[in-house]
Amino acid sequence: MLSRKGLIPEDYLLTRLAEDVLPPKFKAKQRKARFVGKNGTCNVAHTNIREQGRFLQDVFTTLVDLKWLHTLIIFTMSFLCSWLLFGMIWWLVAFAHGDLDQRGDDFIPCVTDIHSFSSAFLFSIEVQVTIGFGGRMITEECVSAIIILIVQNIVGLVINAIMLGCIFMKTAQAHRRAETLIFSKHAVISLRNSKLCFMVRIGDLRKSMIISATVRMQVVRRSTTEEGEVVPLDQIDIHMDNPVGTNGVFLVSPLIICHVIDKSSPLYELSPEDLQHQDLEVIVVLEGVVETTGITTQARTSYVSEEILWGQRFVPTVSEDDGMYAVDYSKFGNTVKVPTPCCSAKELEEAGGVARLKLNESVTARPCVRRRRAAGTVRRSRTESNDWLAPCPIGQ
Repeated sequence: MLSRKGLIPEDYLLTRLAEDVLPPKFKAKQRKARFVGKNGTCNVAHTNIREQGRFLQDVFTTLVDLKWLHTLIIFTMSFLCSWLLFGMIWWLVAFAHGDLDQRGDDFIPCVTDIHSFSSAFLFSIEVQVTIGFGGRMITEECVSAIIILIVQNIVGLVINAIMLGCIFMKTAQAHRRAETLIFSKHAVISLRNSKLCFMVRIGDLRKSMIISATVRMQVVRRSTTEEGEVVPLDQIDIHMDNPVGTNGVFLVSPLIICHVIDKSSPLYELSPEDLQHQDLEVIVVLEGVVETTGITTQARTSYVSEEILWGQRFVPTVSEDDGMYAVDYSKFGNTVKVPTPCCSAKELEEAGGVARLKLNESVTARPCVRRRRAAGTVRRSRTESNDWLAPCPIGQ
């Protein structure tokens, strides 16, 4: 009533109504958990691992897999512990040789200017970090001190190599490069070259290329074998029809990766109605070598049934402007409705394909056309004869 009188805008009123809608009494069907998230993380929890010592056999990989906070704590403690350990050793050497006592000018100590544990600790830092302030230095009086000096230098180099290598690998991990490899939010199923195809779009935001890029797809669903064995996560590979005609893709601009739904496809018997009731998940994996670092990277995503649009296709994103090609990433995930049969690929093939269905529909429509006199009525009857190709509202 207030909106009719002009006191409150209609947009605001509609917004408030949309927020105040009561929740439905009956909950929707609960879907199974995703196997792979949209950001590529695997939704798998490893529990009851008894042999925890296997992780210590590969210390470097364990350090790289740790969180940054834990890595920095280990980085700091490794240097602190080594300095304290060798500081104690230098203090024991000075104590055994009598360097801590006040002697005459003719006395030659193992290490000069060491009078307490604090001075021994500072000398340990100077040796391992090679600072060399000049106040403390080793003499040729003690052979044991020379051996300890060599051992501490070797230990310091090993710690530096391991920790710096760990820090480098954490900063240059493959998933960092995968942040600029993008996938379309939805997958689509529509006709391409008179065949039903499952399509997704991939792109790379960086100018540096992904060398030897390959795309793989898998269908993950619950299945039962002939013997009655239930496989909760049955992974089925599906064949890819790459746009460049080879196993690799040239990912300079966004590409539409197409899978032709044929007899060998796990989506062969899938119809728009089945898509709404099946717990289906399609995993897309993009692999390649980073051009600048030479590290192999991998980007992953998945599409569940609600994210697969039937009867739509992607809009073009590449246009030619001033002698060069421009990519509009604002249209990357945009789709448009297209005429698509509301049946599975199996039913379409049994009917003789798209061309045969068009012929049958046109033959059926001829008597209706003859009874029409006006040209506009003829055009309307032909349009009605192709209703089987109308965009399916299911799955959009």
